[in-house]
Amino acid sequence: MSPTDTSGVRLRPEIVALPAYKQGKAADADAFKLSSNENPFDPLPGVIAAVQAETAFNRYPDASARALRERLAAKFGRPLDEVHVGSGSVALLAQLILAAAGPGDEVLYSWRSFEAYPSLVTVSGATSVRVPGRADYGHDLPEMAAALTDKTRVVIVCSPNNPTGTIVTTEEFTSFMAVVPSDLLVILDEAYIEFVTDPEAVNGLTLLDSYPNLVVLRTFSKAYGLAGLRVGYALGASAILDAARATAIPLSVTGQASAAALASLDAEPELLARVRVLAHRRDAAWRALTEQGWAIPRPQGNFLWLPTAAETAAVAETLADAGLVVRAFAPEGIRVSIGEEDAIATLLLIGADIVQDLPSTHPARQLG
Repeated sequence: MSPTDTSGVRLRPEIVALPAYKQGKAADADAFKLSSNENPFDPLPGVIAAVQAETAFNRYPDASARALRERLAAKFGRPLDEVHVGSGSVALLAQLILAAAGPGDEVLYSWRSFEAYPSLVTVSGATSVRVPGRADYGHDLPEMAAALTDKTRVVIVCSPNNPTGTIVTTEEFTSFMAVVPSDLLVILDEAYIEFVTDPEAVNGLTLLDSYPNLVVLRTFSKAYGLAGLRVGYALGASAILDAARATAIPLSVTGQASAAALASLDAEPELLARVRVLAHRRDAAWRALTEQGWAIPRPQGNFLWLPTAAETAAVAETLADAGLVVRAFAPEGIRVSIGEEDAIATLLLIGADIVQDLPSTHPARQLG
């Protein structure tokens, strides 16, 4: 029986059929959790102190997170009403989709990309249109442009793309925006932007004045290490953000989250130094795996993509046996977060054996 049959309550069939979000698997005490793209560094003492000082949780927080919005507005040179703060960038994404799309509408995005996209679209009542990525695991923006219809209300572009780690270049993005109707909402999801080292990568902040239909999403979860506090932000035209604010669950950004974000901005030089360490660790791991014979895309987030295809489950099990808990997306591939040095050392130690055991024509293995 379906949940509808057993309860007697009529539910939306598309919601009943929707799988729940699958969180990255927890790791045992003797294993490394590389499944959720978390920052492996402990929170800075100043950030911890700011959270601990926020003790008036018998009171509701500021519904608009005004102090944090003011700080972000000053940082990025935007008017205050062009900054919106939410409980993670995924919450903001949900608000934006709800504000722009509903039953009969379409939301367009590359696939594979962030696994929450299909669920958020379904909840809104709209229809997902998934455009296959390129052979190099990047967005195929010309094909995405060709897939636009009169029903399209939202386009999501993810750079660096989660889980493949590939970027959209500035040239690619501006060419795409040149053919996108000006009344179509374009969301540029930049949750991992701080880890990017490729100078060709798009930076949405530089394009907001050129495209009034563009909204940029960023987060404190990854680079700033606040994943457990849930705080992200959106930058874009005030009319669009006002519509998103109208769909938001009130008071969802806690005082502790706002305090931690403000303290993180105070400590930004130290935090971004940690980001550079992780980017260096990522690049070194990518080079080493490539030298072992892996054919994997050049990563620009804080993770690697192993296109293990039909062998995904088996490879994930091998990694788990070695103490590495990763994120498997069967039958496509495995995302491995850049974590502790010892975790990456283990990955490289067993990586050579794994790739050599793959069929010679496997997409994760270099030909020849």
